[in-house]
Amino acid sequence: YDGWFNNLSVPTEPGFLPPAGCRLQRLVPANYADGVYEALEEPLLPNPRRLSNAATQGAAGLASLRNRTVLGVFFGYHVLSDLVSVETPGCPAEFLNIRIPPGDPVFDPDQRGDVVLPFQRSRWHPKTGRSPSNPRGLTNEVTGWLDGSSIYGSSHSWSDALRSFSGGQLASGPDPAFPRHSQNPLLMWAAPDPATGRRGPQGLYAFGAKRGNREPFLQALGLLWFRYHNLCAQRLAREHPDWGDEELFQHARKRVIATYQNIAFYEWLPSFLPKTKTPPAYAGYRPFLDPSISPEFVVASEQFLSTMVPPGVYMRNASCHFRKVLNSFGSSPALRVCNSYWIRENPNLNSTQEVNQLLLGMASQISELEDRIVVEDLRDYWPGPGKFSCTDYIASSIQRGRDMGLPSYSQALLALGLETPKNWSDLNPNRWSQDIVLEATATLYNQDLSRLELLLGGLLESHGDPGPLFSTIVLDQFVRLRDGDRYWFENTRNGLFSKEEIAEIRNATLRDVLVAVTDIDPSALQPNVFFWHEGAPCPQPQQLTTEGLPRCVPLTVLDFFEGSGPGFGITIVALCCLPLVSLLFSGLVAHLRGRERKKLQKKGKGSMKKEAAKDGVPAMEWPGPKERNYPVTIQLFPDRMQVLDRHLTVLRVVQLRPSQRVSLILSSNRGCRTLLLKIPKEYDLVLLFNSEEERGTFMQQLKGWAPGLHVAEMGEKELFRKAVTKQQRGCILEIFFRHLFAQVLDINQADAGTLALDSSQKVREALTCELSRAEFAESLGLKPQDMFVESMFSLADKDGNGYLSFREFLDILVVFMKGSPEDKSRLMFTMYDLDENGFLSKDEFFTMMRSFIEISNNCLSKAQLAEVVESLFRESGFQDKEELTWEDFHFMLRDHDSELRSTQLHVKSGRGDGGEGLKGCEAPQNAIFPSSPHPQITRSPFRGWHLGKPFPCCRTVGPPSRLYTEALQEKMQGGLLARKLQQFKRFVENYRRHIVCVAVFSAICVGLFAERAYYYAFASPPTGIAETTRVGIILSRGTAASVSFMFSYILLTMCRNLITFLRETFLNRYIPFDAAVDFHRWIAMAAVVLAILHSAGHAVNVYIFSISPLSLLACLFPKVFVNDGSKLPWKFYVWFFQTVPGMTGVLLLLVLAIMYVFASHHFRRRSFRGFWLTHHLYILLYVLLIIHGSYALIQLPRFHIFFLVPALIYGGDKLVSLSRKKVEISVVKAELLPSGVTHLQFQRPQGFEYKSGQWVRIACLALGTTEYHPFTLTSAPHEDTLSLHIRAVGPWTIRLREIYSNPQGNGCATYPKLYLDGPFGEGHQEWHKFEVSVLVGGGIGVTPFASILKDLVFKSSLGSQMLCKKIYFIWVTRTQRQFEWLADIIREVEENDHQDLVSVHIYITQLAEKFDLRTTMLYICERHFQKVLNRSLFTGLRSITHFGRPPFEPFFNSLREVHPQVRKIGVFSCGPPGMTKNVEKACQLINKQDQAHFIHHYENF
Repeated sequence: YDGWFNNLSVPTEPGFLPPAGCRLQRLVPANYADGVYEALEEPLLPNPRRLSNAATQGAAGLASLRNRTVLGVFFGYHVLSDLVSVETPGCPAEFLNIRIPPGDPVFDPDQRGDVVLPFQRSRWHPKTGRSPSNPRGLTNEVTGWLDGSSIYGSSHSWSDALRSFSGGQLASGPDPAFPRHSQNPLLMWAAPDPATGRRGPQGLYAFGAKRGNREPFLQALGLLWFRYHNLCAQRLAREHPDWGDEELFQHARKRVIATYQNIAFYEWLPSFLPKTKTPPAYAGYRPFLDPSISPEFVVASEQFLSTMVPPGVYMRNASCHFRKVLNSFGSSPALRVCNSYWIRENPNLNSTQEVNQLLLGMASQISELEDRIVVEDLRDYWPGPGKFSCTDYIASSIQRGRDMGLPSYSQALLALGLETPKNWSDLNPNRWSQDIVLEATATLYNQDLSRLELLLGGLLESHGDPGPLFSTIVLDQFVRLRDGDRYWFENTRNGLFSKEEIAEIRNATLRDVLVAVTDIDPSALQPNVFFWHEGAPCPQPQQLTTEGLPRCVPLTVLDFFEGSGPGFGITIVALCCLPLVSLLFSGLVAHLRGRERKKLQKKGKGSMKKEAAKDGVPAMEWPGPKERNYPVTIQLFPDRMQVLDRHLTVLRVVQLRPSQRVSLILSSNRGCRTLLLKIPKEYDLVLLFNSEEERGTFMQQLKGWAPGLHVAEMGEKELFRKAVTKQQRGCILEIFFRHLFAQVLDINQADAGTLALDSSQKVREALTCELSRAEFAESLGLKPQDMFVESMFSLADKDGNGYLSFREFLDILVVFMKGSPEDKSRLMFTMYDLDENGFLSKDEFFTMMRSFIEISNNCLSKAQLAEVVESLFRESGFQDKEELTWEDFHFMLRDHDSELRSTQLHVKSGRGDGGEGLKGCEAPQNAIFPSSPHPQITRSPFRGWHLGKPFPCCRTVGPPSRLYTEALQEKMQGGLLARKLQQFKRFVENYRRHIVCVAVFSAICVGLFAERAYYYAFASPPTGIAETTRVGIILSRGTAASVSFMFSYILLTMCRNLITFLRETFLNRYIPFDAAVDFHRWIAMAAVVLAILHSAGHAVNVYIFSISPLSLLACLFPKVFVNDGSKLPWKFYVWFFQTVPGMTGVLLLLVLAIMYVFASHHFRRRSFRGFWLTHHLYILLYVLLIIHGSYALIQLPRFHIFFLVPALIYGGDKLVSLSRKKVEISVVKAELLPSGVTHLQFQRPQGFEYKSGQWVRIACLALGTTEYHPFTLTSAPHEDTLSLHIRAVGPWTIRLREIYSNPQGNGCATYPKLYLDGPFGEGHQEWHKFEVSVLVGGGIGVTPFASILKDLVFKSSLGSQMLCKKIYFIWVTRTQRQFEWLADIIREVEENDHQDLVSVHIYITQLAEKFDLRTTMLYICERHFQKVLNRSLFTGLRSITHFGRPPFEPFFNSLREVHPQVRKIGVFSCGPPGMTKNVEKACQLINKQDQAHFIHHYENF
């Protein structure tokens, strides 16, 4: 079947074994531009389209000089399909595109000048094209023998696909006279119909020749031999009924091939060649004769046959009736050739009879004249490649000859021993009319006859018969095929046929085959159907011309991307929106988790709110133009009206007293549902109801509470215009405060803020307005119901009308801004002299102190406050007095005169939007908020040093008890460049381990990217992928290598057990294991950026592949695409959603979007469970990565190279964790502490060793989930049990608190058990490696330091040798009540710390500068309490308490002075990100100087 082992004498020599896939063997040496494989092109040779126009253009209608028939022409094409096939494009794709001259009437009618017809070079033998001695040789896709492969296929599998395996016959379709339709793309070429654009296998038959369906004329001959084989098989079955299917098939095949060989060689070949060229008699098999097909033969035979193809083909019946044929334009006398290429389901060939009529018509029709002219059906409308429906057959043949490296015409003549012409006129002296053609052709070749190509030279020398060159080449080829074929039917030594059978076969003709198949009268056909001579039956009506035939369908250019643009864009946008979708989903999850948290936190409060709002009236409040309405609830009381929001929080209170003179305005149009409540000295209230009836009901209730209400009506639009909105009121108050401060601080009016020229009326309106109690409280940053607001407002409201005028507010402000300490103390005295008797009783003093501590969430109990009051009275010598005069009161504050002097009234802007109170007034602002100019170190009167600096943004209120000295700072010499270099040097010293690790990792990633990029750009095997999509392939392959490495080795950053072990080894000196989580985030962010670039590269690839022809894609992806001629590439959505790499890529983007969004800091704080669950998608991520990279579209899988080692290490680390996780731990003790803190004490597992500062992960069995949460151990390593302090801030921790709030058991409490994983190391455990360590804890972040402090005191009590000599513990908390459990631990540390190792500093941030007077008074009380009782008023500890935020940079600077001998100080912080960032920033600023180096380790929660 495939031609192998035909020649047994030289079984390994491919030249003598021309099977399918063997290379063509040249008769003449190759003629390449480089001598190896580069084809000759312009400008070395003329443009092929210009050559086609000059040499082969002409009118149709000239008859063959020898009366050759059209049947002979197409039988010749059929024979060629049996011998050679070189049309299959080669891989990697190489192009010899044909540039169309501008204005070409067929291909460039619009005169664009940029039309290029694609021409892809043919497949070549891989062992050729390596040197001038081994130039490129094309591959023959068929066997190269005259063995009937156009009938049975060129391989055993192809033959089996054509068989029915029944009765030895070929498989037929529904009609037994027709084969099956071609369904397998490996079998038949399925090019689209260029006339109609129809595609698919329907209407294409399964033949042995791959392109057997190209025209209905070749189809008819294929059907002829199909039917002839089945006829022979039926005859043999009748003669040999005992034969099986295989015997019948093989004997029928043998007879058909022998008949085919006889007709082709002894009947058709003589009709093709001149009469002077006849094949010699058969002399037997010649084993050493090379029968291989030559490229010269391909050109000679095909091009001569092309000159004889007519523009149309007749159809007739056995009675010589030439029928009309149907077409889209009606009917015509013949089938138009140009409109018949790859036609599906031809309406003229639907039955056996119609196929017979076509064969008979071809037998009676005389072909075109054998000359240079090729009809337009071939020359202009040959089926085109790629997106072009048509191409130039001759131009393509010229390019094919150049692709083959064919010699010139003169070189071929010399090589074959033929006479060479001396000038252009010698090409064909008998053709005088050829002068114009020769002149045009010679002009294109610059009159150089030596450059004339073989194809055109052979055409120009031919007339009536092939010229000497073509006829010599063709005869030589057929003789070699016959004599070198061991299976030739005349070879008696092969045992195939007897002499009698050979003689019988030699007498067979194509006419006999036609008669046998069509079952017509032999007299209806001439004896030799390849000629039609005078007197033969059924002459043609006339020699066909293009007249009367339908016009050829003009060129169409496909746009492979047509209609795909919007979808492609939407797909890309949708992929880009995956993070947004994930963000929306995460927002929804966070919202639901927030609601769940609030429900858990506010359980039981819903019924109270319902009770409070049961008498409310619902409405919508209109806040002003360009603002959205919002729902409110109105509650009416005898003397006031309350406005509540949707959460039933009071928004404002409107007084309804008769003196208030509130008026009511109703809308008279637009549904009459709007109501305006005009409130003097306040902004108005505009309410919208659902209907007029609801508004009427509300009015009746309102009139019941306020009977003297004035009511008016107006249009709704005018009502809105008349209303004074909150924003307008804010503008008035802004002017109010500007001028208030301008008068108090003696600021020029222009500096108080620029106003419009016509604003005098606004100023007068502002200065005459009065502040309500709520506006006064808002200006102080307090609540209206605060006791201090009540006292201050009552004192300032001299006329008692419930409002503060400009003058009243000015009077009180002047005292605070410019008053002396005596004035301020007198003001306080008067404020709290509630009975106005000129004395301040103990109860009134108690009330004053109570109002002071409201700001700190009532941090003191009544008993504590009473103790403070008694202590103050006793210390001042007034213990026997029940009332104080002002002089007594001022004497009590005698030691704090400077604090009173610097005390001001902190007033906010009158604007409701938080705008500035004074714009452009820096000096006054500094006057209002002064700060000490120097950092200070203060010493507690009781023990140890404490460091602090009061400054504006985070200051300790009040001066220190004792000054020490200013911390000296070394001034850096040199200019800006020197300072920057010094800072850079310090930065490198501080982070050298991090820099080295990041640099090494980055270098590996860059190296992998560069290696893949270079490989695919310059060093990859020649597949053509780089030439097709260079940018896309470099980007996608380079990033794929880097991403594979990153996503593999990111697993090592999560091997907690391994990291905990390694950080105790010498490797910790070179690798910053504490930064594992930060490194994990850095790798993840870099990987996602590269993943986006990878996706962008693939988007480019998909676009390019979507517009690339199938022939190119078959080269790029041979395992996916088979070039069956259909030309259409996959649409973009197939690449994205119907391929394994595409679909896994989309899923990977989705998984990454979910994981990255849910892992963001913002979301992680709101739903740890969402983060925990989505991060477990890493399993799916790696599965998809493996599948994504294993499909090997472009390269062999490489992901496993990077993934295997980290995966094994990570798997081992997880197994270690799993071995611990499933051990149930009993909880020994559970306490519910204030501020939502749950203290759990549980058994210490056997062999559980840990260090102070380490953390564990726990899961609670009672919660029904294996969701693990990390918590720092608060127990010390020497303790027998483990303990955790867990703050209830999220749903999981809140539910955990609820579970342990109600222990089960009848006599003995039983708590739910835990799963424990750990311990795991972090930077905090290295506190003992520094001589001086600073511990900074914020909020619940103090938990690691509880363990450290206890461990330190324990070790010091045992006399253990430690490097650490001093620890400074800074505790930052909103209020001391928040973590009272830590105060107990600190108290224990203070009692056991006999070596003064620990210095504790507590900062209460809730006591901010809302009102400096109150803060000053609290400071005075705190210092007094410490002096008297040696402990803090707020915490009960000996440690000094500060009000405000810690000043880290001055603190660290002071540490250098206190410990000048220490070169490295460890800083360990844990708390909210804002605090740790401030610590980090302070360390970085300090480390820019060449002094002690602060090494910062931090953890956020």
